[in-house]
Amino acid sequence: MKEKLLLILENITPWLLSNGLRIALLVIGGVILYKVLSAVVKKTVEVAVSPDKNNPDSEKKRKDTLKTIFLTSIKIMFLIIIGMMVLKEFNLDVGPLIASAGIVGLALGFGGQYLIKDIISGLFIILENQYRVGDIVSLDGTGGLVEDVTLRITSLRDLDGTVHHIQHGSVTTVSNLSTEYHRVNLNVGVAYETKLEHAIEVINKVGQQLAEDAEWKEKIITPPQFVRVDAFSASSIDMKILGDILPPNKWAVMGELRKRLKIEFDKEGIVIPFQQVVLHNAK
Repeated sequence: MKEKLLLILENITPWLLSNGLRIALLVIGGVILYKVLSAVVKKTVEVAVSPDKNNPDSEKKRKDTLKTIFLTSIKIMFLIIIGMMVLKEFNLDVGPLIASAGIVGLALGFGGQYLIKDIISGLFIILENQYRVGDIVSLDGTGGLVEDVTLRITSLRDLDGTVHHIQHGSVTTVSNLSTEYHRVNLNVGVAYETKLEHAIEVINKVGQQLAEDAEWKEKIITPPQFVRVDAFSASSIDMKILGDILPPNKWAVMGELRKRLKIEFDKEGIVIPFQQVVLHNAK
């Protein structure tokens, strides 16, 4: 028994001093390199992601997501490369494994190309901060409140309460309605016999009063005001009103502005015309 043990030690010692030592160095070197790359990736993400003072939680979530993606990818790459090199030290032929991996990768490439497209698109959405949870967006015409963003899909809830799950790879146009400010862009029609100076005065007064109202002033950046006569329509003179407001208050502010304009127009005798059809009896 002792002789067998000595024989095994005699045979394994050269391997440990050569192949075993190389394996140890590979593993240690791989761990050190992974730690260095991880630190570089974390620092790069911290610098690359623009700060968001209005939504620090969303900023942290975006940074954590990007770090997880990059670090997981690097870890998988290191495990595969070092694993192949270690197997080679055991005198195993890694050629068939590489070929098999290539065939499997090709099959997955054909079957998962849309998944990969979704993930890459999602990565850029997060990296570029195109939108985040809580924003109001329109993705190729489908609008709603962003409830969740993953690497593959974005979940939107529309005004009817319906949740839309949209794959990132299928999106070509992203419209973010919550970036910095919204704009009141409203046309109000008045009758042709209206004195324009009077109508302009009333519009500006209503917009200013709305901006100074305690309930609404924190939502409005610049008061809605008359800008120009926008068009001569069939039965009205269309007056353009513009004003900047903080998201996501656009629809609430515009609804309140319409209500106040109608009340004030009624008080001032300003007519908002509507289409009428006059029928004449043939004699």
